[in-house]
Amino acid sequence: MKIEKDTVVTLRFKVADALGKPIEESKEPMAYLHGGYDNTLPRIEAALDGQEAGYQVTLALQPEDAFGLRDETLARTIPKSEFPPGVKVGGQLEGRNDEGAPQVYTVMKIKGDTVYLDGNHPLAGKALRFSLRVISVRAATAEEIAHRHVHGAHGHHH
Repeated sequence: MKIEKDTVVTLRFKVADALGKPIEESKEPMAYLHGGYDNTLPRIEAALDGQEAGYQVTLALQPEDAFGLRDETLARTIPKSEFPPGVKVGGQLEGRNDEGAPQVYTVMKIKGDTVYLDGNHPLAGKALRFSLRVISVRAATAEEIAHRHVHGAHGHHH
C-alpha cells in the first residue's frame, strides 16, 4: 500500500544534528496519520508521500522546516518563590505566553532565587537530519480520521 492521505504510517526514526551527532532514536516504532493532520513535520510527510513499506530516506532540514527558529520572547525569568519545592533543571511545566495561550516551558537554569525558563521547542533553531524507515502502511479507520490521529499500537490511546 502506498502512503497517501488517510493512511497510517508506522516508522522508525533517528534524529541527528547537522554534523551527524545523534540526538534521538525511536526505541519503538512510531505511527502517525498521514495527510496534513499535523502529526509530523510537513517536510517528512512530503518525503514519504507515495512511498511504501521498506522505504528509507535521510532528510536534512533547516530550522524553519523542523522545529522552527528560536523565539527569544519565549524566554522567561521567574522568582523561585513562585515554584513548588523540587523544581529542577530540565523539568517542564505549562504556563501562558504573552498572548495568554498555553505554552510548555522547560527549566533551563536555576541561579540563586531566579528560575530561567524557555518556551521554545528544545530543537528550535537547529538544522537536523532525520533518518526514516517505513515499517508499514495501512488504511486509517474512520475513527482515526475523525479524531485526526492514530489509535492503538504505537499511536494514541484513549
